[in-house]
Amino acid sequence: MTMNKSFGFGSVLMATMALGNCAGLDTPDNLEPIAAGDGYQAQYRAPDVSRSNAQFLRSEAINAQKCRPPKGGIAGKGSGMAASALRGERVTRNDLVDVRVGDDDTFNGDYVVSRDGTIKLPFLPPIRAQGRLTSEIESDIASQLIAGDFFVDRPRISVRVADFASVTVGVSGAVFEPRTVEIGGVPGDQVDSRRQGALGASTEARNLSAALRAAGGVRPDADISAVEVRRGGQMYVLDMRGVFEGQNAVDIMLLTGDEVSVPSRGCFQEDLMRPSPISPPGVSLFLSNLTQPAAGNALSAVGRDVREIPYGTRYLQAVINTNCVGGARATSAHRSSVLFSRNPVTGVSVVIERDIENLLRRADRDDYDPYLLPGDSIACYDSTITNIGEVGRVLGQLAL
Repeated sequence: MTMNKSFGFGSVLMATMALGNCAGLDTPDNLEPIAAGDGYQAQYRAPDVSRSNAQFLRSEAINAQKCRPPKGGIAGKGSGMAASALRGERVTRNDLVDVRVGDDDTFNGDYVVSRDGTIKLPFLPPIRAQGRLTSEIESDIASQLIAGDFFVDRPRISVRVADFASVTVGVSGAVFEPRTVEIGGVPGDQVDSRRQGALGASTEARNLSAALRAAGGVRPDADISAVEVRRGGQMYVLDMRGVFEGQNAVDIMLLTGDEVSVPSRGCFQEDLMRPSPISPPGVSLFLSNLTQPAAGNALSAVGRDVREIPYGTRYLQAVINTNCVGGARATSAHRSSVLFSRNPVTGVSVVIERDIENLLRRADRDDYDPYLLPGDSIACYDSTITNIGEVGRVLGQLAL
């Protein structure tokens, strides 16, 4: 009997301590001055205003204050010459080309562009092909044939790409995963035999946009008005702002050995937080295990580790998407959730905690409802009433 009384006192003490700990948790600390709006995005801050005074949205203006002027200047100006110089289907190493010379079968055949960037036809010096148009290669072959006394007059020559190889390019700067990427090429199980047998080839998989997407997509701080492409010792600057408006005239084809660099404007640009050919394909959101109102991830159609959400999704949308909102109003209100993110420029982590009910009710929610970035994580916490019920359940099990 004494043991039971002792257990009852200990149970009450445990319950009191548990509830005290729930109520006394500090808000997460961060190295960045989040409260002043000086995080990677101003939406990380939590404006301390009453609901009746929440009438102005300031996050977008705070973000814009940090922006350096775009290097590309006025949209659509300044990159026309660079785009023209790089435009067209240019040949690169390992491409398969079909060469035909009229009235002489000696030189006809399929040729692979060598590692040194040349095409090696029999009896002729190597023909430079890397980075060149097929029309330019045709002219060089004709000149070599005449110089070698194979023809007196210029023969009819056809050079066509039969198959575009994959290319390896370096992508650096304001992208989520700066690295060397391999783009283009068709997996063996997707080869179309009719296309393989046809004369000519085409591809969009070697475009600049494909390389940026393969490197994780451009970050919200990217200066897409001045994307740099280095080729053959020269640098070209391309304005890709039209990509977000359905204009993709500067989406050039890349070659093996090209280097792409995306500068930063030093600020979070909300207009880049939307799907596009150069944005991340989506966000793989890491989740904690769920409790109430969802009994588990599997039952809620949530993957074991991550959930795929569209790029441009905000925090509140993701919280709803991951079943952290809803259930019985009396017991599920006043739930909270935590966002773990990382500044992609500095690599410093940030933890943001939000009262879900407050985020739902306040009119100025857009001011502190951050956009989600690739690799973000969310954890959900139950309401006080649910926590009390959980403590009671545990004590009931201990009493058995």
